[in-house]
Amino acid sequence: MATETASRGYARPEALVSTEWLAARLGDPNMRIVDATYHLPIVKRDPRAEYAAAHIPGAAFFDIDGIADRNTSLPHMLPSPTDFAHAMEAIGIGDDTMVVAYDTYGVGTSPRAWWMLRAFGHDRVAVLDGGLPKWKAEARPVDSAAVIPPSVRFTPRFRPELVRAQSDVIANLTTRVAQIVDARSAGRFAATEPEPRPGLRGGHIPASRNVPSTQLLDPTTKTVLPGPALAALFKTAGVDVPAPTVTSCGSGVTACALALGLYLLGNDKVAVYDGSWAEWGRPGETPVETASR
Repeated sequence: MATETASRGYARPEALVSTEWLAARLGDPNMRIVDATYHLPIVKRDPRAEYAAAHIPGAAFFDIDGIADRNTSLPHMLPSPTDFAHAMEAIGIGDDTMVVAYDTYGVGTSPRAWWMLRAFGHDRVAVLDGGLPKWKAEARPVDSAAVIPPSVRFTPRFRPELVRAQSDVIANLTTRVAQIVDARSAGRFAATEPEPRPGLRGGHIPASRNVPSTQLLDPTTKTVLPGPALAALFKTAGVDVPAPTVTSCGSGVTACALALGLYLLGNDKVAVYDGSWAEWGRPGETPVETASR
């Protein structure tokens, strides 16, 4: 799949598509565009309402909070394969559908949709580089029309190697099989800023590294940094780019942006700690560090 990002020095450029690439394919019946915007509750913004007011033509809404396990108090944990399949079919994603995910941050929360689809065996998915901000900056069309999804069938094929539970991360503290990389801000990582979710401790998983997900983007275009700059960002933070990795964040969303960044650089041994700090940071006996590494 030519995505017009191959010249930016990525090992796996197919994970990103440009606004030009997408604009040339609007209306393709074999492609599904999804708005995978998610906002923290403290922001008090409604991503579904924002989608309804203005979305890329033909896009469906990928509800990160809604496509989730309802049997846990943790936010937007992966649902069962059956529930995920039903959710994908409801928005028109079938086994042969090419999916392009975007969000209102540039590349912020859309990688969660990218990762979820891959976790259930669907590889025909990419993220829109620069997302809705770049799309709008280029005066490309947006729509408020309701979207009627086609009738499709989605067959889930769960990949456990892309997901980590708390027990896996606890075991890794001893085995050190994988490095842990945290996507939260430096202040949250070092416990100098409060957590946005009440009741959580400050700090980070012991021995983890910190690469705030916002640093993956060019601050002006909101596009992902070119390959060499992206690799340098991880290396400066002490991350061994090709090594087995577990990414974490506040609740498993921006951890997927780090997973995407490492995937672009050729690392296919990256798993996401789905519970992330929403689980690890709860009062209890999970060990916590506050000193930055």
